[in-house]
Amino acid sequence: MGVAMYALNFLALLFVGVIGLVILVAIVLGVIDRTQTSDAIRRNYPVLGRFRELFSTLGEFFRQYFFAMDREELPFNRAQREWVKRSAEGHGNTVAFGSTRNTGIVGTPIFVNAPFPPIDNQFAKSEPKVIGPGARMPYTATSFFNLSGMSYGAISKPAVRALSQGAKRAGIWMNTGEGGLSPYHLEGGCDIVFQIGTAKYGVRNADGRLDEEKLRDMAAHETVRMFEIKLSQGAKPGKGGILPGEKVTTEIAQVRGIPVGKDSISPNRHEEVDDWDDLLTMIDRVRQITGKPTGIKMCVGSEEGVAGLFNAIAARGVDAAPDFITLDGGEGGTGAAPMPLIDLVGMSIREALPMVANIRNAHGLRDRIPLVASGKLVNPGDVAWALATGADFVTSARGFMFALGCIQALKCNRNTCPTGITTHNPRFQSGLVVEDKELRVAAYAQEIIKEVETIAHSVGVAEPRLMRRIHVRVVQPDGRSILMSDLWPQSVSV
Repeated sequence: MGVAMYALNFLALLFVGVIGLVILVAIVLGVIDRTQTSDAIRRNYPVLGRFRELFSTLGEFFRQYFFAMDREELPFNRAQREWVKRSAEGHGNTVAFGSTRNTGIVGTPIFVNAPFPPIDNQFAKSEPKVIGPGARMPYTATSFFNLSGMSYGAISKPAVRALSQGAKRAGIWMNTGEGGLSPYHLEGGCDIVFQIGTAKYGVRNADGRLDEEKLRDMAAHETVRMFEIKLSQGAKPGKGGILPGEKVTTEIAQVRGIPVGKDSISPNRHEEVDDWDDLLTMIDRVRQITGKPTGIKMCVGSEEGVAGLFNAIAARGVDAAPDFITLDGGEGGTGAAPMPLIDLVGMSIREALPMVANIRNAHGLRDRIPLVASGKLVNPGDVAWALATGADFVTSARGFMFALGCIQALKCNRNTCPTGITTHNPRFQSGLVVEDKELRVAAYAQEIIKEVETIAHSVGVAEPRLMRRIHVRVVQPDGRSILMSDLWPQSVSV
């Protein structure tokens, strides 16, 4: 009995102590809240006002996991993410009981199945395509689906390594993003597209201008197959890249050629390029120095702007043309950008791609200038739509981030990514096991290619690049669908 009483007294004292501690903490927090001046809610409702911020923060979590339906979330919904996850893990992507997609939404693409599609032995894999036939070292790209630009710095070392090795396994190219070429891009042995951003990271001199000797050094790597001059990015057209100082480690600073620990902010455009003619001059300069195909990346703002590019090509001759054009839609992603640019600036890839393809074709440059489409194209239907619309290639960044294990935590700009993809904190990076993730990267790419080929088979063509706008219908406001070839006729006057 004495022991029991002693235990009860101890528990009572412990309870009183805990209550006292809670009251003390509440009093201290109340005083802090009542005297601070930055938050009116906390000032007027001490302690209780703190729960508003807590619930607002947790709301994002609860919506993602408990309340949002499979196809409601933005920027990517659960159905999209789960498809990538299953593909990356090598699981089947068959589903039961019918589609959860609302096919009545305006703009929804619906593929036109053929009454008599090719039988299995008449179906072919997609053919390799030559880019830059006029360059000294043209590039034969084997895959229509490839890895878009993500800079070392914006993403972590293990992420770059896994992507490089996975890209090699899948036989796809990897774009460096504007952050320069690191040893981790090269170690996988995949084909590399070196992106030259407005700050010219990796190929810049002390003044931030293009250093021809460094450019030659980059081109000397056999696996660097092409160069891409970045004019603008879909998520932030008119704004240069943003890498917070806490992400600029010693190694990243060395790769980029910038100071350690300071914010790395690219100019909003190439200072030596004032018009389309200047751009063609820069393209030719890079192509002559490197001997390799050289193209551009841009987010489209207007039809007039694109027409200006092709008029400049017509004036200078086809040899002056870029070897490819990457179109990034306004819905494209990034690790850090002002909200007005993410939300409000830049034409969607759904509008830009058919428009640019029409202008290119009207100038007779379909075979000379391949189009690379980018911007939320992460599932087979998106990729197939782009190829049918006029793209020759499709690239994705966020699709491959999901393959790496991204959970859409929306912390890319905070160096606290819980999956280790966009952080340089060793604690979080340790969760990203390269040997596992490279397999997932390859599996995702291979599944996309396989299922796009399945769609092509269904519409009645032998391989994906043979799909055309007559193979896609687009839902209209009255609920009916019309052929995309009627909505976007294949030729325009320029």
